[in-house]
Amino acid sequence: MSESPREARADALLESVRTAQGRCLKIFLGAAPGVGKTYAMLSAAQELKRQGVDVVVGLVETHQRVETQALLEGLEVLPRRVVDYRGRRFELFDLDAALTRRPAVLLVDELAHTNLPGGRHERRWQDVAELLDAGIEVYTALNVQHLESLNDQVRRITQVKVRETVPDAFLDRARDMVLIDLPPRELIERLRQGRIYRPDMAAAALEAFFSPTHLAALRELAVDTVAGHIDSDLRSHMLARGGAMPVRRRVLAAIDGYGQSDDLVRVARRIAERRGAPWSVAFVDTGASIEPVRRERLDAAMRLARRLGGEAMILRGHAVVDELLAHADREGVGQILIGRTRSRPWAALIGRSLPQQLLRRAAHLELTIIATPAERLRARMRLRMPQRKGRAVEYQIAHGVMLVAFVLTWCADRFLSVANLSLILLTAVLVVAARTRMSVAFYTATLAFLGDNFLFTAPRYTLTIANADDAITVCLFFAAALIGSRLATRLSSQVQALRSAHAHARVMLALGQRLAASTDAAGVRKAGAAALAQVLGCEVAVLGGEAGQPLYVMACSPNDVVLDALEAGAAAWSQQHGEAAGRFTQTLSASTCWMLPLGTVEQPAGVVALRFDPARDEPAPDERSTALAMVQDIGQALQRVRLADTLESVRVQGETERLRTALLSSVSHDLRSPLSSMVGSAETLLHFGPQLATDERRDLLTAILGEGQRLDRYIQNLLDMTRLGHGALQLQRDWTDLAEMIATVCRRLRKLCPQLPIVLEMPQDPLMLHVHAALIEQALFNILENAARFSPPDAAVRIVVKQEGDGLYIDIHDQGPGIPEEERMQIFDMFYSVSRGDRGGSGTGLGLAICRGMVAAHGGHVEALPGEGGGTVIRVSLPWSAVPEEAA
Repeated sequence: MSESPREARADALLESVRTAQGRCLKIFLGAAPGVGKTYAMLSAAQELKRQGVDVVVGLVETHQRVETQALLEGLEVLPRRVVDYRGRRFELFDLDAALTRRPAVLLVDELAHTNLPGGRHERRWQDVAELLDAGIEVYTALNVQHLESLNDQVRRITQVKVRETVPDAFLDRARDMVLIDLPPRELIERLRQGRIYRPDMAAAALEAFFSPTHLAALRELAVDTVAGHIDSDLRSHMLARGGAMPVRRRVLAAIDGYGQSDDLVRVARRIAERRGAPWSVAFVDTGASIEPVRRERLDAAMRLARRLGGEAMILRGHAVVDELLAHADREGVGQILIGRTRSRPWAALIGRSLPQQLLRRAAHLELTIIATPAERLRARMRLRMPQRKGRAVEYQIAHGVMLVAFVLTWCADRFLSVANLSLILLTAVLVVAARTRMSVAFYTATLAFLGDNFLFTAPRYTLTIANADDAITVCLFFAAALIGSRLATRLSSQVQALRSAHAHARVMLALGQRLAASTDAAGVRKAGAAALAQVLGCEVAVLGGEAGQPLYVMACSPNDVVLDALEAGAAAWSQQHGEAAGRFTQTLSASTCWMLPLGTVEQPAGVVALRFDPARDEPAPDERSTALAMVQDIGQALQRVRLADTLESVRVQGETERLRTALLSSVSHDLRSPLSSMVGSAETLLHFGPQLATDERRDLLTAILGEGQRLDRYIQNLLDMTRLGHGALQLQRDWTDLAEMIATVCRRLRKLCPQLPIVLEMPQDPLMLHVHAALIEQALFNILENAARFSPPDAAVRIVVKQEGDGLYIDIHDQGPGIPEEERMQIFDMFYSVSRGDRGGSGTGLGLAICRGMVAAHGGHVEALPGEGGGTVIRVSLPWSAVPEEAA
């Protein structure tokens, strides 16, 4: 029974007051780990701290993320409780200390965490519940997969059983729910950079939980959860103020207790599930007596609605339309479903039927009228009657139409004095011709000719024609009837042919779209099996296998198609000979499946097995041609995928060969030069050492040392690039002073270029970076060496360091000829070799490529910019954050 708007508003006001007193929980909800929930929670806490609010950190897990640890600076952190468990020491959240401290806002991370045995509560959300009961406002973080109601759904999506869950009822205590969102692509990139898990764990996570498909599905669940929370709060607030403005429009099924009530309930549930919207079922009791059978059907429909997860209610009022519209405005209904009503005929004539009133008064709502299954079946049978009726039915139709035509002609002749009665009979012949075949139309025309002659041509009731004009009229009538029936039959056949062609084209278009969206052979087989099963209404299995190996099912629809030995033999014969086999053929017809080959004998791609109902006749020609065309398209799609794979393999081999050639060309020249110099100097010392002066021997030894160091750098660059390309470069981060790092790089460069002027501009305050110091030093050294090579001998190389926001920028200016705009991105490619490129006149062309890889491994990037007074600026951008107190 529904309540009045006044009572609903009063209840909403009381509920809003009650929840305002007990809801002091704020949840930062994310779709997966690493989206930034803890970071957002700490940022909100810092903002509250600046506003003077008493904020305390009860428990926050930073997972060694530098940017998250930096946000703890300035916040009071409660000491953790130390517990010994199974020989190990654990630091846990101290609930009693939090209750004693009683801050205005307390931060408690990881709401779904399970506490160690022996504590007060089993789960952390129970600790939070006690804090809320004590009047302490709590900020917490939660992933959507930990919601108890979504546990099975998450398991179906990710194939992972989440054991730590939070009851959905606990979320009702949340005053605010903040969605922390990150696109799957960016989240996966953070994972690869090691900003979520360790590198050894990141690879396994990418293959399992962190796939783009899983993350997109979890993201949708998170958005839907927050939307539901917002919709519930908004409806409560608006209802307390006398109105409703829901975010998600509800679906309402209005039932009357007759035969279609159960169908309405099921349709409402399907529509609401597709839209992701809440739904309900309502019956309007106008006070009229309800017979027992109708009451029983009504109760059964209400029970069905509750069982399917909907809300069932009874509205009371004098007017059905008024009550439905009032309830829709009050509850935020967006769509109303009604069945075929039992209104009196006069009500429809004067526009007072239920659908007419709803259409007139509910223009802001969607109105859907649902027919009963029996009515829909009768409509489909009427639509398909011309294709399904037999010969006897067609002649029965002809006799019925002619009987009605003769009665109308007799009435017209007796009471209306119609001049040409044959037009009525001619119309009847055309009606029959449009609905039947040519033979039936000819029979009808003959029957109309004889009836007109016998009944309405003088002398009547004989086949004799006394007047020559009447004879001509009757003969012309017969000819017109035959021609009209022929034209009508031809038109009907053309319509049927056009329908068949349209259906065939629509099926082929849908199949083409599915196949075009498939990028691999498995996707093509799966899409093809699903399309064939949908169009032909049979079980489909796509078989394939390696050459010379037995065929096996690689895709099927439905998912449980199994073939026996006879069917497997028919499939093997079909692929071997490139012809159809099995059922509906002359080869191995005892098989229950119709086997159609994919591809040709020269290029076989498998076999499609179609298993129809055993009681079904052979497919019609149109259906057979559709099946053959679809199978041919599937085979061509498989050939396309195979060709694309072959071309990709050839392209990869060509690219590999190109890189190998470039590497050999570069290395053979750049390694041979220092080796030749070293060999020449060593031979000179060997043969003429005693005859050389001390300075000459020192110069030769210095040349050997310099060329050896140069060779060592080349080999080190090759090794670094190999490790970067295979992902084997491990980051061992530590806090390092940037000034000290740059000083080390400059000392290394002095050994190569003693006379090079270097100008350093950086802030006075120390700048600490959480990086792998050796890798960043090598990257900076490569850039400085490149700048020194292209700068004039006496021109200075300038290093400018700037820190802005959460980024650190290191600009290295040279005074060289500069780099054209179209080549600024190419200089970071491996083996890029032009006079202004990375290698210049010498070098392997790997220096800047290695630099880009090393910086990118730290989450930064390198770019080439034009210099203000000429030359080039190479900018290195790295993420920066303040040093946490523990590291300091």
